[in-house]
Amino acid sequence: MILYGGKNMAIKKMDKPNEGVKCVVNTCEYYMNGDHCSAEKIHVEPRNASSSNQTDCSTFIQKAE
Repeated sequence: MILYGGKNMAIKKMDKPNEGVKCVVNTCEYYMNGDHCSAEKIHVEPRNASSSNQTDCSTFIQKAE
């Protein structure tokens, strides 16, 4: 079970990229080489953001070393 946003949310880590998502955060557990995301789904917030600078991918989990 993965925790984010204070809630228990199970996000499946796929063995292939989520084709519609580009991610360059190589410290994320879901990062795949080639700037891909392997999360089955992502959660971006907050609801009332007015620019991309105000958004946050709350699916992010620090990659274990």
